[in-house]
Amino acid sequence: MGRLIISISILRSHRNTSRCNQKNRAETARFYRCSHTLSCYTANDQKAVGTIMTDAAEQNENAYQLDDQVGYLLRLASQRHATIFQSRTLNGLTPTQFGALLRISEQGQCSQNHLGRLAAMDVATIKGVVDRLRQKGLTLAESDPNDKRRTLISLSPEGEEMVRQMAEVGHAITAETLKPLTAAEQRNLIKILRKIS
Repeated sequence: MGRLIISISILRSHRNTSRCNQKNRAETARFYRCSHTLSCYTANDQKAVGTIMTDAAEQNENAYQLDDQVGYLLRLASQRHATIFQSRTLNGLTPTQFGALLRISEQGQCSQNHLGRLAAMDVATIKGVVDRLRQKGLTLAESDPNDKRRTLISLSPEGEEMVRQMAEVGHAITAETLKPLTAAEQRNLIKILRKIS
C-alpha cells in the first residue's frame, strides 16, 4: 500500500513537472515571438524616426534664420564700424559728414544735389549734412555763376585741414574695423562689398 501511494505521488509529480515544462516552453515560444515582433517594430520605428529627423533637418536648413541673413549681418558690421568711428573722430564728425567732405575735396566745388549723388545720400540727408558742415565752418557756399538758382559748395581752409587730419584717422578706423580678418580676408571683403554695392 505504501509503495502504491509513493508511485502515485511520483506520477503526479512527473505530470506536474511535464505541465510546468510545457508551460515554460509555451512561455518561451511566446517570448521569442514577441521578441521577433518587437525587433520588427523597432526597425520600423527607427526608420520612421530617421525620416522625421531628416525632414526636420531639411526644414531647419530651409528656415529663415535671421543670424544668417546678409542684411542683418551688414547692419551689425555697420554698427560696429560706427562705434569705432565715433570713438576716434575729430570735431564730432559723423561718417556721413566725413564722406561729404571727402567728396567735396575730390571735386573741388560742386552743387548740393551733385554732392548728394556722389556721397550716396538722398536730397533730405545731404541738405542736413551740408548745413551742419557749414555750421562747423568746414564748407563755403556761393552761387553758381552759370545758374543763380544753384549753390556751389567747397571746402573752407578749416575744412581742408580737417580732411587732411581725418584721412589719417580714417586709416586707423578702417584698420580697427577689419582687425578680426586676415590681410587676404580684408582684400576679399572689400572686393565683395564693391561687387554687391
